Order: sequence, then C-alpha cells, then structure tokens
Amino acid sequence: MGNILENALAGASRIAILGHTHPDGDCIGSVLGLYNYLTDNMPEKTVDAYLDHPSEKFSYLRLFDRALRDPEPDRRYDLCISLDASDRERLGDYGVSFDTAAHTLCIDHHRTNTMFAEENLVKGEGSSCCEVLYELLEEEKISKETAECLYTGIIHDTGVLRYSSTSARTMEIAGILMEKGIDFTTIIDDSFYRRTFIQNRILGCALLKSRLYLDGKCVTSELTMQNIEDYGADSKDLDGIIDQLRITAGVECAVFVYEKEPGVCKVSLRSNKYLDVSAIAQSFGGGGHIRAAGCTIEGSTGEVLEEVVAMVALGMQEHGRNH
Repeated sequence: MGNILENALAGASRIAILGHTHPDGDCIGSVLGLYNYLTDNMPEKTVDAYLDHPSEKFSYLRLFDRALRDPEPDRRYDLCISLDASDRERLGDYGVSFDTAAHTLCIDHHRTNTMFAEENLVKGEGSSCCEVLYELLEEEKISKETAECLYTGIIHDTGVLRYSSTSARTMEIAGILMEKGIDFTTIIDDSFYRRTFIQNRILGCALLKSRLYLDGKCVTSELTMQNIEDYGADSKDLDGIIDQLRITAGVECAVFVYEKEPGVCKVSLRSNKYLDVSAIAQSFGGGGHIRAAGCTIEGSTGEVLEEVVAMVALGMQEHGRNH
C-alpha cells in the first residue's frame, strides 16, 4: 500500500499538474518538482503541467519552458493534481482540467484549505507545499533537477529558512536536497534576493508611501494601478514588498494593498509573533497561514486599507484580552 500520491498515480495514464494563479516560488517549485519527478521516473505516463505565466527568474528550473501557460479545456485527464492551492477558485481558468478529470488530488499546506478535491492531503504544519510533496516522493528517485525545484519552493515560503514555519524537519529536508548537488547559493541569490531596477524603484515607492497605525504595531502601504504603471511595473514586480514592510522595527503586522484592476485590490498580510492574519484574510474571503495570508477586496486602495486595518485592530484587541 503506497501513500496517497502513489495510489492516485497507480491508476492514471494521463495526468495534469496544476498550481494556483499568480504562482509564487513554492507553487512553481512544487509543480515543476512533481513534473520533473514523474518525467524522470514514470516516462510511460503522459504528464502536463500548467503554470500561470510564471516569473522568468525561475527559468533555471528544468521543464520551466515545457509547462503549459494557457488552459487546455479540450484535454481530458485520468488524474488532476492540485498543488499549493487552498480552494478551487485559486486554480482560476486552469481549473477546467480539474473539473473534467476522472480523479482529483489536492496536496497543500494551507490551514484554510477547503478540501475541494476527491482526495486531499493538507499538512498545515508544513513550511511549504514543496516540503509536503517531498515527504511523498522516494528520496533515491529525486534527481538534482527535481531537488532544485523543491529547494526553491522551500526557501521562498520560509524566507530562506527564517520564518516561524521553518521546523527542524524543514532544515533536514533542505540539507538532503543540497546533497543532491544543487547550486543552492545561486538559487537563493538569483530567485530570492536579486531584484531588477524596476522592482527596486517600485519597492522604493511602496516604502515612501508606508504608514504606521495602532501605536506603531501595524505598518501599511498601498499602490494604485497608476503608481504601478508609472514605474513600468506589473504585479510580478511587487513580490517582496510585504516582507520588507514586515521587518519594520516594533511592528507586529504588515499590510500591503495594490489595485490589480479598477476597484479591485489584492491584499497581502504578514505578522511576526502572535496575530493570526489567516483569520483576517478569511473574513474577507481569502486565506493562507497564521503568519502569512492574503485576500482580494473590492474598493479603492484607501477604502480597502481602512477596512483591513480595522480588522487588524480587532485582532490585536482580542489578543490583548486573552493575554
């Protein structure tokens, strides 16, 4: 009797691997990690991986260019595997492959996961989807290329092993992957730390617009579509802004809001020690982790920021009453 992934794969000839829309490093790493693993070890199976126009900074990962960028509604699969998505909506238009597949499997680490697949493996204690996925693979069958993908996902969702989600097991897995011969320093520098000129400028704009609330315990910033356009940036250039806000001295919570289309804003939330930002995100129809979460809210950036900060204040008041 194999694990949930092995059992699902056993009866499938045509397999689709999906990640969530606007994929981050963990999503890209898990999708390409499983894609490489199956390509290496199960060549008899037909496997398609889908990625929603991923950032080129991850192009060093093998099979990056082979992953399909657009939905293929006419393709039918025996098995569709969702990675790093907490609900069906996060699959976006790519979810057509999920909806029409004979069987579905969800592998994730978000505590807010809605268990939307036929079979679900959700490990909320996992630092990343890549960590959860690693535990399902046979270590001796993990190639250097697969290891690069999994390591990439782990470092991106743990802030290079700095966030509170990092466990001793996370460190152990990272070490095992390093022993596969990956160039871990280049992976960290090129995919996590290195920024383009445009990314630095839009980060500077966001920091100039930052404000402190709640006696200095909450830092916020907001960018309108016009702000983003003025700098020649797009949503992919905004990665890292929320994490830069989070490390502000004395801050418990960071909130970053950007306008992704007229009247619709994307919200990112981070906390440092005690505030459960996933509960705040869920109150607006989003989700995530205790220390990192997000949601989408209708309204202007100013209106949305006001709503979210009000919920942050309530969360802090509740924590104060209980402690």
